[in-house]
Amino acid sequence: MATRFADRMQTVHRSFIREILKVTEDTSIISFAGGLPNPELFPVETMQKAASDVLSQSGPEALQYSTTEGYQPLRQFIADRYRSKKGIEVDPDEILITSGSQQCLDLLGKVFLNAGDNVIFERPGYLGAIQSFSVFQSGFVTVGLEEDGPDLDELEKALRKDNTKLFYAVPNFQNPSGLTYSAEKRAGVAEVMKGSDTLFIEDDPYGELRFMGEHQKPLSRGYIKDGSVLLGSFSKIAAPGFRLGWIVADKEIRDRLVVAKQASDLHTSTVSQRIMYRYLSDNDIDSHIEKIRDRYGRQRQKMVESIERFFPEEIKVTKPEGGMFLWATLPEGMSSMDLFDTAISHKVAFVPGRPFYVDGSGDNTFRLNFSNSDEERIAEGVKRLGNCLKDYLAK
Repeated sequence: MATRFADRMQTVHRSFIREILKVTEDTSIISFAGGLPNPELFPVETMQKAASDVLSQSGPEALQYSTTEGYQPLRQFIADRYRSKKGIEVDPDEILITSGSQQCLDLLGKVFLNAGDNVIFERPGYLGAIQSFSVFQSGFVTVGLEEDGPDLDELEKALRKDNTKLFYAVPNFQNPSGLTYSAEKRAGVAEVMKGSDTLFIEDDPYGELRFMGEHQKPLSRGYIKDGSVLLGSFSKIAAPGFRLGWIVADKEIRDRLVVAKQASDLHTSTVSQRIMYRYLSDNDIDSHIEKIRDRYGRQRQKMVESIERFFPEEIKVTKPEGGMFLWATLPEGMSSMDLFDTAISHKVAFVPGRPFYVDGSGDNTFRLNFSNSDEERIAEGVKRLGNCLKDYLAK
């Protein structure tokens, strides 16, 4: 019998990065490819205690079905943190706990996108969002990134296109470029979007990971008061294995998202939510985040210094103030896909840039991750990659 798959699956491809990670399972390869937090910073012992306390003190409740919206004390913690750390007001009832922030994208696609609707996307943009929205047979309208945020003229033109439902952006330490929207550009985005019926989606998984410069207020609710949603995650500041994220949205949107989530998985893991809340209640999360910032800041600095030492001067590389990524650009006409094959033979890996572009461009770009390594391996890996680049440019 012929297998009759849905038409939507014809336009959705395997995650390019997940396929690359199979190549880098060879432990002799120094990998700058995955967007992985550093496992040495996972709070294993304190999480173990939190899990033990939850199961010993409220085991039956933790192992039972729960409400779709999520564990109320955890939602209250998130709302309080937005007020104290970000300077924006969020009601706990506006928060929906999800199975990672990746599920937020899936739910938003289900609630808002019909086949043929357009999503405004940063150029380059987050690969996971490209994959998620592609399932709904959406079109993409891209907006170029400048050093401090999106090209506002391009954004204005994109908003005028028919059936443009969503504008998806990562304003803090963007994946893949590492760039951050300035306060001026945030205000500009809010002004351009004023009066538009396009929903602004702010994905903020890296916002807590700033190790230099000034923290920026979220665009959602900080600059754009209506017509926006805000996504968050515990994956980068606690542990990705719990798959805990959330979405902040007004009641009308949140209620639709709740219905979509009920159809997907009923609710996010009860035990994971309770363990996370117990961990947050019993420990100083700010102190833990500071350890992450310190470690990633040193690793970022080592990568920047090593690039300045070993890369040919023709290669342009961003210098982010936080997050997990640097973005490199080769001279025009050169291919990072070709370079990737050479790099693997020299036991170093990165992510070629083309998959981050929905228009097929970006062949001369690539992404480097500095979080999931140590300073010694970063220096050696950049040296290997620098030698590959010199050989490649000499051809």
